[in-house]
Amino acid sequence: MRGLITGKDVLRHGFTILRWYGPACYLRCLRALASRTPCTFLSVACAGPALRARRG
Repeated sequence: MRGLITGKDVLRHGFTILRWYGPACYLRCLRALASRTPCTFLSVACAGPALRARRG
């Protein structure tokens, strides 16, 4: 397992990502795909709550 987000995985499992992690996480995944920088799903999925915690 490489641990990298692939476009195929995000598009193939979009409904599951939306249902389990919400639309904000799915949009972050799409943004990560558009930027073409290698990253893990965990870093993208956890980016939202971590950013909110740092600001507060």
